[in-house]
Amino acid sequence: MELTSKLTLEMLGKPFLLEKRIELLHAIEEHGSISKAAKAVPMSYKSAWEAVDTMNALSPEPIVCRETGGKDGGGTTITAYGQQLLKNYAVLKEEHGRFLTRLSELTDIESGSFKTIGRLAMQISARNQIQAEVVSIDSQNVNANIFLKLKSGKELLSTITKEAVENLHIDKDQTVVAIFKSNTVLLTKSAGEKSNENRLEGIVSKIDKDVENTKVLVDIGDHDTIVSVIPTAVLDKMELIEGSSVIAMIKANDIMIGK
Repeated sequence: MELTSKLTLEMLGKPFLLEKRIELLHAIEEHGSISKAAKAVPMSYKSAWEAVDTMNALSPEPIVCRETGGKDGGGTTITAYGQQLLKNYAVLKEEHGRFLTRLSELTDIESGSFKTIGRLAMQISARNQIQAEVVSIDSQNVNANIFLKLKSGKELLSTITKEAVENLHIDKDQTVVAIFKSNTVLLTKSAGEKSNENRLEGIVSKIDKDVENTKVLVDIGDHDTIVSVIPTAVLDKMELIEGSSVIAMIKANDIMIGK
């Protein structure tokens, strides 16, 4: 029996660079096209773009850059920051392999019990996970308002319990992850103000729809993307298309904080 383990790097406690994503980045670097890279890995075109959006959202600097126009809708390139990440990952991968080899020599695998180890791989299903900086914290008796600044400079308000702030040791100037489900993101074209909602202006970058529901990707700037799932009937009524200006609304108490 052989002892193996995949190398995954985390950013702010979230899976960031997985081996499959590294393969995708290398394929993008080689082919200069997300569609060709997805086929080479292989993975679906949709999964490839979702992986790219996740990496760019969690990273302090863009890893993949899209270029519009050209064959197949434009090219895709790895940034200088992304290329350095690939080099660093290669070094870590080599050391990881040496560690597993040594661990195999010292461990009696046959006598071990691994029935529940799969639970350690649990991940959060919420589609929106965006890196942010804590600007300030307004603690009340039960709840606390966490004021956040995204990489794009846009502001976000999260309302969580005061106990959660204390348990997570959340402080000003910390980097955290704002987490919220796609079905809590409402879309509007109206610029009206509502105090209990975050309102983030952006551009619709991609639309995937079926008969009942539609997934809308909204680019809010600096490689931050928000995903909203709304009824297809609502999308048709709003007459939203790719390139449309839109406002994404998220209630403060629908935004969780991760570290």
